[in-house]
Amino acid sequence: MSRTFAIVIFCVLGIGAAQAQHLQYQVLSPAQPQTVPGKVEVVEFFSYGCPHCADLHPPLKKWVAQLPSTAVFVRVPVSFGRREWGQLSRAYYSLEAIGALARLDDALFDAIHNQRQTLFDEESLTAWVAQQGVDAKKFSSAFSSSAVSAKAMRAEQMSRDYQIASVPTLIVAGKYVISGKTHEEILANASSVVAKAAAELKTASR
Repeated sequence: MSRTFAIVIFCVLGIGAAQAQHLQYQVLSPAQPQTVPGKVEVVEFFSYGCPHCADLHPPLKKWVAQLPSTAVFVRVPVSFGRREWGQLSRAYYSLEAIGALARLDDALFDAIHNQRQTLFDEESLTAWVAQQGVDAKKFSSAFSSSAVSAKAMRAEQMSRDYQIASVPTLIVAGKYVISGKTHEEILANASSVVAKAAAELKTASR
């Protein structure tokens, strides 16, 4: 009898993807605690520097908008120790801090992967956000702040706790690592697993 293996789409960082044990997901051990009680947490580990993350972003954004009220979506930018990606993680939290993330999120992916801009340090990122109409001083201040540093370090710790070896990676309820051969399959599997986790949460609360 043949076995079917699902492969997670990822950015290769010198580490091969493990073969999936299940069609829809692998089980993370140990499971990680969720940050929002009473909700099914969907965590996306990603980087603006990853082309596969850029490809997944548009359909994922639409998928997130259709999540049930029982679920919450959390994004975690990671670097895997790469300085360039570390700067992009700080950019994510800096844009979030000054209220510009929603407006420039898509644009930053586009600038790096379609326009081929090398936005991998504070100077180039600050110049870019200024071109987008964002206050450069506010961005730069946030970029160098202790609050952004703490969030970036926490993101790296989460990537280790969740055993993330590649991105993009979606994890549901702190334990279900979503698998799939295509973006469509990944998101369809994620929907099924969110429903599964919601049912488990409901049962556990009785």
